[in-house]
Amino acid sequence: MTTNSEPHGFTLFATAIGQCALVWNEHGIAAVRLPEQTEGRMLSRLHRQFPLLETATPPPAMQQAIDAMVALFEGKARDLRFCVLDLRRETPFHRRVYAAAQDIPPGKTKTYGEIATLLGEPGASRAVGQALGHNPFPIIVPCHRVLASGARSGGFSAPGGVSTKLRMLLIEGAEIGGAPGLFDREPPPSAH
Repeated sequence: MTTNSEPHGFTLFATAIGQCALVWNEHGIAAVRLPEQTEGRMLSRLHRQFPLLETATPPPAMQQAIDAMVALFEGKARDLRFCVLDLRRETPFHRRVYAAAQDIPPGKTKTYGEIATLLGEPGASRAVGQALGHNPFPIIVPCHRVLASGARSGGFSAPGGVSTKLRMLLIEGAEIGGAPGLFDREPPPSAH
């Protein structure tokens, strides 16, 4: 993991999936972290990546991003493309993958192959998966909305792994492979 020696502000914020973190600098959002097993573990990882990290009150643009992420995890559809991301350390391919993922609205999904095809590189589904596996902006770049072929969950490198990914999709009422959202299905008939 590359460390970053420029000053960064950060704050922790509560969501329906647990305590998340937002890190920012003068160029925008530098990282979003999903909940870890403990707050101490999250802080330790953040300080390793951002040695000059200091807790701070989020500036208005960062607070707007936090509010939108919290609302998203309350089941409210939110478009987070307004968030300014610090993409300076990302490769051009990763930037393209992240932009394509951001175009997937809440409650919808695409496959790694579909993203690769959208990028004009139909054989690059594995590279798309690797880019999303290194996504420093989960939630804002909704890598949880990208699935393996056949509507399989695929991997998820954030804490909690695939169960966190599925929980996030469940909150959004996601359509998996064109099927109705998890909350849209008819309840099974009750047995009498």
